[in-house]
Amino acid sequence: MDFGRNTELEEKLRIIQELVPGKQITLAHIIANPGKILYKKLGLDPAVDYSKSAIGIVTMSPSETAIIAADIAMKASGCEIGFVDRFSGTLIVTGTVSEVEAAMKAVTEYAEQTLSFTVCPITKT
Repeated sequence: MDFGRNTELEEKLRIIQELVPGKQITLAHIIANPGKILYKKLGLDPAVDYSKSAIGIVTMSPSETAIIAADIAMKASGCEIGFVDRFSGTLIVTGTVSEVEAAMKAVTEYAEQTLSFTVCPITKT
């Protein structure tokens, strides 16, 4: 006998997970001087001077904020948009280290000061 288990109930049990996004930037990271293979694997422009390049990665919610962040990043520096996804809230920018740093700083400052987001610190490798 199986005491304590209701197999009929276990078969019908469903778990539903929901995401309730806050206004936040959860990741802001700069990769300075990434290797050529990283550009290739990310599907970024391979015609880059890797000795002077950087990749900036930002994740945020609500996810549509990535569109605003992309606009701010481009206007704040000479960086290029490598990838922007309004569904996941991911933004990848590329350029020189100084361009990417300027873009990341502009995005995080705007989010914090104008949009009242909670913002993580910008990290760098």
